[in-house]
This record gives sequence, structure tokens and C-alpha cells, in this order.
Amino acid sequence: MTSRGSPVPLRLLVLLAGLSVVVAGCGTANVATVLPPEESASTPASAHTVDANAAGGTFQLLGDLDQAWKRRDCAAVAELTTWAEKTLGGRACEATRNDRPALYSDPVFFLPPEGGWFAALARKPSPAYFLFLEEGDRWRLAAGPIAARGRVPEPSTATTDPAVAAQARVVAQSHLTYLTDPAGVAGVRFASGDPVRGLRDELNGLPAKVRPDRLDVDVERLEQPTMALPLSSDSMLVFDGLRLVYRQRPKAGRTSLAHPLGRDAEIVVLASVVSAENGVTTVGVRRGPA
Repeated sequence: MTSRGSPVPLRLLVLLAGLSVVVAGCGTANVATVLPPEESASTPASAHTVDANAAGGTFQLLGDLDQAWKRRDCAAVAELTTWAEKTLGGRACEATRNDRPALYSDPVFFLPPEGGWFAALARKPSPAYFLFLEEGDRWRLAAGPIAARGRVPEPSTATTDPAVAAQARVVAQSHLTYLTDPAGVAGVRFASGDPVRGLRDELNGLPAKVRPDRLDVDVERLEQPTMALPLSSDSMLVFDGLRLVYRQRPKAGRTSLAHPLGRDAEIVVLASVVSAENGVTTVGVRRGPA
């Protein structure tokens, strides 16, 4: 043990039985990785391949959502959404009931060959990504708006290098590993200024803000198929989602929290560009209460 307020090296514990990675230390958050059930990397056989006309028609779903928000019809918002947005949009609708998101337009579409989902980049009023998933007998908004950052990519039909495609398939796991590895022993890196690096710094700094309370943070990967699209022969656009669960407890001998964090769980949706030259770069983030 070290004196109070002194940093303590973090210990990486690999819990094989639970398929978890936990980082713990005095004065730091316990950040645990929680994996979802084995996900499918392919879409169901019933999924329909999407062309630009179909994507354009589906994009009009945002207008239906806008009308639902205008009516404060949170049940309709829930019906028109799925995956991360069913929680993010639903919670926002229930919480505010006095405002609604901007109506986006001027889209370009990123269409995967396997069908069942696609992405759109709306350029007005400001660049933002939207994900749409085919669920049951209709299309639903899965995530968006995901505010774009940096240079926005262009759609492509290029064949991506297999090594880059393989890296794209593990982007979600890379996010999970990075956020639960404050010491950096796993070797996953994000550049200075990248939002994922900022998120890890934020999580690492939370214990000091709530001290003397104790804080654990579980990082869970949202169940999803691989959502990756070619941008060039050596780059891909990838989407994935995480859930952050905060468990705050008073220190021993106290019955109430000294510094309530004010949040129980959040969802973070990330858009990333994977390239042979630069690795994984975050190009869009959507975050809200879960």
C-alpha cells in the first residue's frame, strides 16, 4: 500500500472463467470487460441487399421520427428505432419532451454487399452518421446522429486488403481492451486527441471525483454483427457500440454517497476508420444515458 493520494500501479487480472479483464487498484476505478453472447459476423439469409434508391427511401424514416418527436410520441420513437438508438432515443424522448433532434438531410450512402443494414452520412445541418438495420418486416434507425469529426470519408466499392478487413472485424474488441487497460499492457493504442483516448482518461479520473466513495465501471460491448464498409483498398469504415455501467458505493462506515456521480449507465456508439497506415481512428461519437 502507498500513502493516501499516491498513485498505485494497476494490476491486470485475467478471469478466464468469466472471460473478463479487470483492472483494479487503490484509488482507481475497477473497470471490467463484459463480453456479449457470441455474435454473428454475417447477416441473416432473409436480409435484403440495399441499393441507393432503397437507402434513400429508408432515410426518410428520419422524417417520421421527427414527427413522432414533434407529437412527443415516445412509443412511436421506440417503434422506429432499434439497437443503440432504441435506448438513446427513447431515454431522450422520455427525459425532455420539450425538444427534438435536428432534421438531417443531404445524405450519401455507404452500402454493404451483404444487405440487412447500411450507413448514411448526412451533410446538413452538420455532418453526422446514421445506421439503419432491417429488423422484422421493416427498417429501423439503429444509431444516429453520430456527430462526425475530421475529414468525412467517401463511399467506395473497392476491395479492401484482407489484413485491413481482419483488423476491422476486431475494432469493437480493441475498444473494449483499450478502455479496460489503463496501464497499456495489451498494446492497443489511440492517438492523442482521439475521443476513445479521452474516454479512457475520463473513466480513469472518475474515482478522484467521487472519493471517498468507491466506483466500479463495467464496459460491455453491444451485441451486433460486424458493421464495416470499404473506403479504399487499404481502409474501412466501422461502427460499434459500448455500454458503460457505473456502480458507485459509499465508503465503509457510511450509508450515503458523498459525491453522487449522477449516472448509472451510458451507451457510446463509435464510428472508426481502420487503415493500414494509421490503425484505428475515431471519426464519430454518439453518447447518452442508457
